Amino acid sequence: MSRITIVGGGLVGGLLAVFLAKRGHAVKVFDRRGDPRRTDVYAGRSINLVVSHRGWTALRAAGVEEAVRAITVPVYARMTHDRDGRLNRVPYSIDNRAIFSVSRGELNRRLLSEAEKLPNVELHFDHKCVDVDLHTGECVFEHGGERVLEEADVVFGSDGAFSAVRQKMMLGRFTYSQEYIEHDYKEIAFPANADGTPKMDPHCLHIWPRRFFMMMGLANQDGGFTGTLFMPNTHTDQAPGFDVVRTGEQARRFFGEHFPDAIPIAPDIVDQYLRNPQSSLVIIRCAPWQVNGRVALIGDAAHAIVPFYGEGMNAGYEDCKVLNDLLNEYGDDNWAEVLTRYAAERKPNGDAIADLSLRNFVEMRDLVADPKFLLRKKIEGHLQQRHPDKWLPLYSQVKFSDIAYKDAWKEGLRHDRIMEEVLAIPGIEEKWESAEVVKRVMGMLEATV
Repeated sequence: MSRITIVGGGLVGGLLAVFLAKRGHAVKVFDRRGDPRRTDVYAGRSINLVVSHRGWTALRAAGVEEAVRAITVPVYARMTHDRDGRLNRVPYSIDNRAIFSVSRGELNRRLLSEAEKLPNVELHFDHKCVDVDLHTGECVFEHGGERVLEEADVVFGSDGAFSAVRQKMMLGRFTYSQEYIEHDYKEIAFPANADGTPKMDPHCLHIWPRRFFMMMGLANQDGGFTGTLFMPNTHTDQAPGFDVVRTGEQARRFFGEHFPDAIPIAPDIVDQYLRNPQSSLVIIRCAPWQVNGRVALIGDAAHAIVPFYGEGMNAGYEDCKVLNDLLNEYGDDNWAEVLTRYAAERKPNGDAIADLSLRNFVEMRDLVADPKFLLRKKIEGHLQQRHPDKWLPLYSQVKFSDIAYKDAWKEGLRHDRIMEEVLAIPGIEEKWESAEVVKRVMGMLEATV
């Protein structure tokens, strides 16, 4: 049995605690925030999450799948809203597979409660990590004006994009990059009808794509939706920005021009916009993910990404599952080997899902309203139906399979090259289902293996 300190009691820290405690380790979780089960630490700045195949695989392995499934809403398609309020439904897969919307706060609370049921787990809130000894595993926390020292055999930094554990690791030989994208976000909630029924299809991810900015919404169990407006921090000639939508009058004009159909379903949308904080989006890449076989990073602390593939949490959960599998293979007393192999396996995949998430941002805000893109989706679905063993669309590789992110990224780029040629075929709009097109694609696949 090892003494484990987990710095950060968020989505990944909670699941990691369950995994390690069920292996018999003594686990202590420390979080700088208050207990989210007693205070709303996400108020006004939440983006709903989706649990996909990788997340369910990890949750199932930890024995908490059913506890989480009970708080989710299945989502089978994207529903785009154009400027005139016209809707277009685009399924995620040809076989009606779903991703599952879940409230970030509710999921965090559920996992912490599951962890606390285990007798060898301790949860400590309002504990800010101020130091980590990378050689001994001793951590120092500030709590109520006092300094708390905690000894451990292994320390995991699951404390998010601005990780205190990572900051300590950066004092040594460490490679690090931090990239803010130009877009920030604000939460916009869409309430349910008075009788609790939803005002939009709850089984769709609703997107208002406006090329250089967008709004989206995911359902909650109460019939409402958690929505998010993504827009540049600074305006350009192509798009408005948060810097020029500051007053009530500016916000009313902005929503009336760009999202008119959202106003009836969120009558207080302007008040929300003015009230809710503006938050930034950052991508973190770093190496190494572990030092001395004693201190390791996991989740956003190792690979924070933008939220446009809905895979940040799922990637963190896959980190936990991979770590657990390595402990099965190499033993619970061989942390140096386990952490070395964990970092080597997960680092390339962390980089790949960062690239994939940026790619999907362009798709969501712009391409989902492009007829050429929609035709590509039809062609890819047809190819998958005809040759499911040879063509799996990139989205399905990421959301509905165990294919490594790095391999999905590589295959997605190959698909791009092929589909660029296919869409350039004269008359493709009329003959996209033809045997000629299928044969041509299969030939290109064989030629580019």
